[in-house]
Amino acid sequence: MVLALWVGGLVVVLVLLGLFVFGLRRRLIQRSGGTFDCSLRWDVSEEPDPSGKGWVYGVARYSGDRLDWFRVFSYAPRPRRGLERSAIEVTARRLPEGEEELALLSDSVVLGCLHRGTRLELAMSEDALTGFLAWLEAAPPGQRVNVA
Repeated sequence: MVLALWVGGLVVVLVLLGLFVFGLRRRLIQRSGGTFDCSLRWDVSEEPDPSGKGWVYGVARYSGDRLDWFRVFSYAPRPRRGLERSAIEVTARRLPEGEEELALLSDSVVLGCLHRGTRLELAMSEDALTGFLAWLEAAPPGQRVNVA
């Protein structure tokens, strides 16, 4: 009986510790500012896929001329993807369709992009989209801007 209580208590402590580390990691990512919720679907086909498969929920952070993207449900301290401003080409903008609406945050807008020849989609709020497009267009002189 005592062993069962001890093991149960240990499991509760480990679960709480895991949740604490998730929260701490997110606070550390957001500490420097310039972050927003952003789902990502990497290496997609040219046709929109309304099935909702492949979307990964994350947090994006502006870091100079890069956009660093972190998975929310990860313990990794480093970004999962890094997108250089000069290599991002916006190709399409649309609203989520079909089951995609369930896979993404409410009021998301899907942005189709090319990054170094790889097709990807970013889903973010309308406010975050305005900031993202402004960041793309604010490239230093001499850099090309590819906003459709």
